[in-house]
Amino acid sequence: MNVLVVDDEIKNAELVAAELRDAGFTASHVGGGAEALAKLETGGFDAVVTDLRMRPPDGMALLATIRERWPAISVIMMTAYGALETAREALKHGARDYVEKERDYVDVIVRILREDSESRSLKSANATLSATVESLRRDALPVVGEAPATRAALDLARKVAVTDSTVLLRGESGTGKDLFARTLHALSKRSGGPWVKVNCGALPEALLESELFGHEKGAFTGAVKQKDGRFEDAHRGTLFLDEIGEMPMSLQVKLLQAIEEKTFTRVGGNKPVTVDVRIITATNRPLEEMVKARTFREDLFFRLNVFPIVLPPLRERPGDVPRLVEHVLRKQGAPADKIDAAALRALAGYSFPGNVRELEHTIERALILAGADAITTEHLSFAQGAAPQGGSASWIPTIPPEGLSLEVLEKELILQALERAAGNKSAAARLLGLTRRTLYSRMEKHGLRAPGEGDDAEGEGE
Repeated sequence: MNVLVVDDEIKNAELVAAELRDAGFTASHVGGGAEALAKLETGGFDAVVTDLRMRPPDGMALLATIRERWPAISVIMMTAYGALETAREALKHGARDYVEKERDYVDVIVRILREDSESRSLKSANATLSATVESLRRDALPVVGEAPATRAALDLARKVAVTDSTVLLRGESGTGKDLFARTLHALSKRSGGPWVKVNCGALPEALLESELFGHEKGAFTGAVKQKDGRFEDAHRGTLFLDEIGEMPMSLQVKLLQAIEEKTFTRVGGNKPVTVDVRIITATNRPLEEMVKARTFREDLFFRLNVFPIVLPPLRERPGDVPRLVEHVLRKQGAPADKIDAAALRALAGYSFPGNVRELEHTIERALILAGADAITTEHLSFAQGAAPQGGSASWIPTIPPEGLSLEVLEKELILQALERAAGNKSAAARLLGLTRRTLYSRMEKHGLRAPGEGDDAEGEGE
């Protein structure tokens, strides 16, 4: 905390500044209000400790200017006994506190400044947390859904977030492991601390070791100065190791030690470095098979697998698609009704090999193609070139774990065909690969057409 001491009794100003430095603060001093304003122009001050009665501008005038121009700076008044009423008036105008110039009054100033510093740290932590939560809300796809697998993953995340347990996030590419990791950090007691991510598959072995653990000056060619690693950057926060299955065997022992003992050495060094870090890892690889193949250490796997959370692929949670689509549209500045019902049903029925990431990219592309119009199936990349009569099986939905009703599915497909054909029964029948008579029969079965209802007045000549 950087403090400026202001007093026209220059010896007193010098003494107070010296004692503040002894107490651990950064402190400088000036001999009056005009000098103080000139000093404050240079920036970097957190607090001002000023005498109340000085030659103009006095303490009250200095307070008024600081409140107007530098409202984040705290002001503490020093006053003689006879000016207590004026000091109390200063509180009404925004002073942090006031101190009577009597025995041990510098100790009181130190206490006030420490309380102010703690308050600033708390506000900063709260601001960081709010920014993190807002970033999750604004920039990331939400972890939402009613599918059993989704609810199970969310329940596990809520339970483990408040602990310091190591978490292993498992799931296919694009299922939201990065978002889950960020959510765990935001909900944890470390949320005010740093969030650090390292992609273990993005760097070669030599660079990955230096990235994680840092290096000493001269450790290798180009190491012109000592560099902290990502473990040190994440001190008192969360370190997310993505694609952990890509970590080379040679580094796995050092990682295991760092996780278990919270101690490691920088590359080229011999001095132990101790950190307080919460570890979250993620992978889409079968670690158990890698352990059997001796490409991943068994002891490291057990250490990482303390609390596994499996994130379900999107094909197992088609009911979650509408909310995800709505979020992507909102994120892109488009209204929820920008997409028509048929396109939304097509999205819910598609298997999405790339999962949520592919869904987001699909919607972004569709928005560009649609322009000012509503998104239809014609704008969906996976629907391009699909045969209209069963010539392609890419659209066929995957049976969810809880099963489905074939009757409901058939009725829904008939409704979709009728909608796309604008009510023309012959055209709808062709879309479904049926004769018009068979379509009539199935419509009657589902209550979509009364028995014996007359033919369409649409010139069908089958």
